[in-house]
Formats: sequence, structure tokens, C-alpha cells
Amino acid sequence: MDFEFHRIKRLPPYVFEEVNRLKAQARANGRDIIDFGMGNPDMPTPPHIVDKLIETVRKPRTHRYSASRGIPGLRRAQAAYYERRFNVSLNPETEVIATLGSKEGLANLAMAITTPGDGILVPNPSYPIHPYGFIIAGAVVRHVQVGETAEEFIAGLERAVRHSVPPPTAMVINFPSNPTAKVVDLAFYEQIVDFARKHDIIVLSDLAYAEIYFDDNPPPSILQVPHAKEVAVEFTSLSKTYAMPGWRIGFAAGNAKLIGALTRIKSYLDYGAFTPIQVAATAALNGPQDCVDEIRTIYKTRRDTLVDSMSRAGWEIPSPPATMFAWAPIPEPFRALGSLQFSKLLLQHADVAVAPGLGFGEYGDGHVRIGLVENEQRIRQAARNVRRFLSNAEAILAECDAGIDSPILQQRVGSS
Repeated sequence: MDFEFHRIKRLPPYVFEEVNRLKAQARANGRDIIDFGMGNPDMPTPPHIVDKLIETVRKPRTHRYSASRGIPGLRRAQAAYYERRFNVSLNPETEVIATLGSKEGLANLAMAITTPGDGILVPNPSYPIHPYGFIIAGAVVRHVQVGETAEEFIAGLERAVRHSVPPPTAMVINFPSNPTAKVVDLAFYEQIVDFARKHDIIVLSDLAYAEIYFDDNPPPSILQVPHAKEVAVEFTSLSKTYAMPGWRIGFAAGNAKLIGALTRIKSYLDYGAFTPIQVAATAALNGPQDCVDEIRTIYKTRRDTLVDSMSRAGWEIPSPPATMFAWAPIPEPFRALGSLQFSKLLLQHADVAVAPGLGFGEYGDGHVRIGLVENEQRIRQAARNVRRFLSNAEAILAECDAGIDSPILQQRVGSS
């Protein structure tokens, strides 16, 4: 029987899959791949957080079902974080919910608030869950190009509202941005809140990289804006801040009605994260924060090493002001190939894996995303490989034009 599933048919082929396949094949052939492709933090979780997990997991009563919306202490800890970091007061009973990472929270809130056919405004390029969480829920997504400035993005939102039938019901914003690393100021959020209130639009703000920034201006929260809680919910995560990606702890905070809707949906779907993980996450938020500074410093050092060493290799990469990513323009000789083909060639000829920008939307195709997930020595090694790759650009492109694989390429990826 040939099964066809409506929601699955709405999901395009996974753009990263071809690069991932080549990466796995190369490793199977014994090659040392320097992998910048996935934003998977490689640093260990700070010891005091791990110790709290171990201490708690030894108590048998914590092995039972947990609380879907998060244990009270964890929700209070998140509210306290917002108070000290953003000077924003939140009611932990009605305005905060713990999620299984920000990705799960975004997807389930999309499911909770979406009627099939609703129009949703989503930045492009964007982290895939931003559009596809709503697409899975049955929405119609209207992509808004991020552009070079905040003003361009606001103008794009205004055009989208004018030309959308029916009018949009919700929008997603994500700053500091994955993948572009763009940042915004509080004045931008003031415009977003005014826009949303004027057009009766719900705002989902993804602030997962609130603590990974590299200058003296910490990224603001949309909830700092007066009246923001009338229209907005904000998602945060412990994954990058405390190097806890596999622990799957995030939060949604803001509008009580939207938090209530997410709470209702989650009550049918899960029992929350394992209680010892929630207790350890509480210790992360309430405990010493010098570990956050240390993690931020490591990313900053890696960023500086990447930008400097790649520049010396002939690849000019703008220095990202925040996040654990660099948004790198495809070098000029390869620009016409697009991000997927360039990513494949970089892997095949330089043993360097990156994420093709096309995977984040059509407007990302002129770039690749580089994750700061390798140490400085490996970054410098990657730059040396890239130097050789770029110096051989003419020959590589000639082989591409001829539609043949070079002997080197055949040897490396097993082409027949």
C-alpha cells in the first residue's frame, strides 16, 4: 500500500541530508572531518550542575513522572532570571512554562494557536523550526527577508501584512539570529510590539542566544517593552548558555493566555523533563554564573580565531556579534554554485563540513553557517585546508563544469 501523509508531504527534502551523507561516508573512509555543521556545543556541562543531577537522581522519589509545565522551583528560577537580567517581572504560575528545549516549545505553541490556513510571518533565512513548526500545524507561511538592517525587516513585515489574505495571525522573530547572528536593540522590539498590537498579531520571540554575545551590550528581551505581554511569548534555552544541549531544558515566558494554551497542549503530550534534570537546571539558574562568562569567552576566542585564520586563508567572514555561529558568504569563485554545492565541495576537497545556507531558507543560499564547535587548533587546521581549497579553485570549478570527479575526489569520497 502506498501511504501518503499530508503533513509529511508539506515538508521539503532535508537540505542538510546530502552533506550529512557525504560526511558519514568520508568518516567511514577514515578521513578526519572538521565539523562546523551542527550547532552542538562541545563543552562539558559545568560540574556543579552535573553534581546536582547526580545528587537528585539518587533519590528514588524523583524517578516518578514529573510536572509537564515544570517543577515550581524551576519556574521560579526562570522568573528570577528575567528579573535580574531584564528587569522584567513574571508570575511563575501563569507566565512561565518549562519546555523540552525551545524547539519543542515553539512547535507545540504553533500547534496550540494555529487554525489550518492561518497566515504566519517568519523571517528568512531562519532556524527551520520557525517556519516548519507552523507548516506542520497547518499554517501558510509568508517568508520575510531579514535584510541588512532592522528597518528593512520591519518594512518587509508591513508589506507582508498589506499583501496577505487572510491577515497574518502570528509572527516569529529571532535575535540574536540563528543562522545570521544579527542582533537588535530595544527600539526594534518597541517597533515590533507596536506593529503586533496595531495588526492584532501574536509574537513568538526566540531568544535562545541571549547569553552568547561578544560586546558590552547584552541582547535585550522583547518583554522589556511596555505592553509586550499583551502580544508576545518569548522562548529561551539552557542549551548554549550552560552547555546543556542534550538535557533539553528551555522555557516560554510572557502572555498568560498563550502560556496557558501551551500548558494545555503539553499536558496531553508529555510529563515534562526527568525531575533530576529539572532540579539541576534550577541549580544552573540559581547558582554561580561565572561558568556562563567562561563559556561566552570560549566562543569569543573561537570566533576571533575563525575570522582571523580564515581571512589569512582568503575567506573573509564577518565577525558575528553574538551566537555560536558565523554567517559566511560563499567565496567569490564558488558563489554561482550556491550553498549546497559549495558545502559539498568544501567537504570533499578540504575535509571541512559546514551547513548550507539554503537549509535556512531561499534567502540564505549565498551563505553557509559555521558553528563554533571546534577548538582553536582544529579551526586553524580547517583554515589551512581552506587555503589549499581556494588556491585550487580554478581546477575544482573546471571539473564541476565538465561534470566529472577528479582523481582526488574519487579517492576521497569513493565515487565510481
